[in-house]
Amino acid sequence: MEERRTIYLDHAATTPVDPQVVEAMLPYFGERYGNASSIHSLGQDARQGLEKARVEVAGILNCTPEEIVFTSCGTESDNLALRGVAWRNRPRGDHIITSSIEHHAVSHTCEQLERSFGFEVTYLPVDRYGLVDPGDVERAINESTILISIMYANNEMGTIEPIAEIGQIARSHGVPFHTDAVQAAGALTLDVHELKVDLLSLSAHKFYGPKGVGLLYVREGVEILPVQTGGGHEGGLRSGTENVAGIVGLATALKLAEARREEQSQRLTELRDRLVEGVLSSVGDCLLLGHPERRLPNSASIAFEYVEGEGILMSLDMEGIATSSGSACSTGSSDPSHVLLAMGVPAEVARGSMRMTLGHENTQEDVDRVLEVLPGIVERLRAMSPLYRG
Repeated sequence: MEERRTIYLDHAATTPVDPQVVEAMLPYFGERYGNASSIHSLGQDARQGLEKARVEVAGILNCTPEEIVFTSCGTESDNLALRGVAWRNRPRGDHIITSSIEHHAVSHTCEQLERSFGFEVTYLPVDRYGLVDPGDVERAINESTILISIMYANNEMGTIEPIAEIGQIARSHGVPFHTDAVQAAGALTLDVHELKVDLLSLSAHKFYGPKGVGLLYVREGVEILPVQTGGGHEGGLRSGTENVAGIVGLATALKLAEARREEQSQRLTELRDRLVEGVLSSVGDCLLLGHPERRLPNSASIAFEYVEGEGILMSLDMEGIATSSGSACSTGSSDPSHVLLAMGVPAEVARGSMRMTLGHENTQEDVDRVLEVLPGIVERLRAMSPLYRG
């Protein structure tokens, strides 16, 4: 009997590394292994690869190469943006504005800045779709505000925030604006001038690049203090020997993602809509989470009443289908999603949420397979629930 291939629907958690990316990285594990800070020819060869990658990334973000800081991941990029700007601008003010649905790389950093360093943080509410009101941002700004951080697209339910509008407000008040754009690459524009952002975070493994490498765009003139000190790498903002192989992989993956963006977005939107419509029409007592239209093309997040999301996830896994019951960065937590609670979703419903995020390799047959097995799984789990009276 032929073994059924795994249907992977967890691309918001991570993506497989594209073969072209692996090919681009391989020389830097072998003959081009030099330290990019070394003066000799091996080091300069590595430096050439590093700076070529920086130029390529800058071209996609529409910025100068000097404004790109390579890091180890999106979390580090977010940490550097928040702590770096907050610490550097403390003499000028101590107020930070963010939203109630940020990734923990932002929200937990804000909480630490409050708890341990005495900063004041405003956590803006969102509507039932997870959207931040730009008017709320403007009303929250005061003379002590030194940073605004609002994510570009949410990792749990895919809602896309009005970043350019918020960026215009921030700029008109002279407040630096950071966005966590980790989920956006390959789906949305990353043009920093169009978005009107001063800082922007990315992570390679979200767009078919390697794990362990990310970047932070820092607009020229933004005052920021390094969080990781040492040999003064990355323009003095992120010390530590550069991961040249990973950085080359990031640049290659980002180029491919940008080149494929329009075609893949259209294809994935069609698959996503087929998946969402199929689930909503075949399973009762469930609801689509996030904005019905202002959402990432590959993202489908649905809450099923009277069941636990993890039960659905494990049952699908036994059928060879990989999904998520929330953020992959919050493994081990049994608490309902802070994102869904902020949207007004009741805790008991939030616990029944499941995220399905499509990718390049997914097909209509994959979607149809999910629609074939999911209704029966939900029905079986509800039959065991003391709360269900179907």
